[in-house]
Amino acid sequence: MLADEHRQAIIQWGKEAEMLYKTGKLEALSAFVDELKVQENTWVSVISFDYQGVVGDQLSDVYSGEPMFGRSVDWKIHLYLNYNPVMEVPFDGIRASFLVQLPVRMRPGAYWRYAHIGMQIVVPTILLSLLAYLLYRYIMKPLMQLQSATRTFRDGDLAVRAQVLMGNRNDEFSDLAKTFDEMAARIGEQIISQRQLIADLSHELRTPLTRLDIALASVEDNNNTPEITRIERESAHIRRLVEDTLSLAWLDNEKPELKQESLDVIDLLEVLIEDARYEFPGRVINVEFPDSLCIENSSHRAAGQAIENILRNALRYTPEGKTVSVSVTTKHNLVEIEVVDQGPGVPENMLTDIFKPFFRVDKSRERNGNSFGLGLALAQRQLRTIGGTARAQNAPEGGLVMSISLPIDN
Repeated sequence: MLADEHRQAIIQWGKEAEMLYKTGKLEALSAFVDELKVQENTWVSVISFDYQGVVGDQLSDVYSGEPMFGRSVDWKIHLYLNYNPVMEVPFDGIRASFLVQLPVRMRPGAYWRYAHIGMQIVVPTILLSLLAYLLYRYIMKPLMQLQSATRTFRDGDLAVRAQVLMGNRNDEFSDLAKTFDEMAARIGEQIISQRQLIADLSHELRTPLTRLDIALASVEDNNNTPEITRIERESAHIRRLVEDTLSLAWLDNEKPELKQESLDVIDLLEVLIEDARYEFPGRVINVEFPDSLCIENSSHRAAGQAIENILRNALRYTPEGKTVSVSVTTKHNLVEIEVVDQGPGVPENMLTDIFKPFFRVDKSRERNGNSFGLGLALAQRQLRTIGGTARAQNAPEGGLVMSISLPIDN
């Protein structure tokens, strides 16, 4: 609807034109129409009912066919029209009318374009965004629950189940959760069985080994032959293998949190190197490290066993009379321990594989019946428990370089 003041303005224009028309003042009427045209920048005319123009613009300017004159000021204006309609004010008692094309400033629906854009773009966008959010929540919530259950299971909680987190859902996600629970139950049973098997095996192996050691000690007192010495060495090797296997299984399965304590790396290395020189008197051990170097939140047990395994491995594969070098430096908040042997080295494509349990390169590195065994695999696991790492590379002049990284403050 036109605003009240605009309706009254058009009606007032019509009455003024009617008064001038009735009094025969056509020149004044023409001047009034011309002034109004300029003032409102629109089409204005006074038309008789026989479609003859009295003053003002021609009908052909706004009508392409037979004119039906204009709209009443009391009628509604269709906002979907892309043009302004012609408004009509009939003269009283005379077969003529005042016609004016609705000025732009009087067209109602000033916010129609914004409302049109809002209804076609803004509102649908909001609804689609809300729908997308609800769908995202509906899809992502069970996925996040499955992810949480998977991480919990990964961290060692074998009793976690995903289906209880799904509530009353009955869709593909609940089926996936059910499948996950079945998998978790089966894997959990296998892990528990494995742990039980390792515990039973430990008991069954340690007992006869202990009896064998006692028997060997008894025999050795009376008859110390090379055969007895060989049996004693193999028995010690089996005992170490059993202990390393149990330690590796414990680290892999239990994910222990080792005691966090301060550790003087240099003191630890000096003790380990002293023992190594006693055990391998035919090798030369060169050292290069500062007088003292402490790290925080570490573990004597984990660091000591890991470094010892790596050092023993280097000495084992270094020929007699050759040298093993041990150096310590600090870099980027890390303690770098480097152990360099003069052994046969390892093929480049196998440098990461030597940290796998019982990995074998070739016969040349299997002295005394040993391959890499569990030493490096166990060292890698132990270092991980205190935030450290171990990596291997071949030295340019031959031999293997084992680099141990330990955080100064874990």
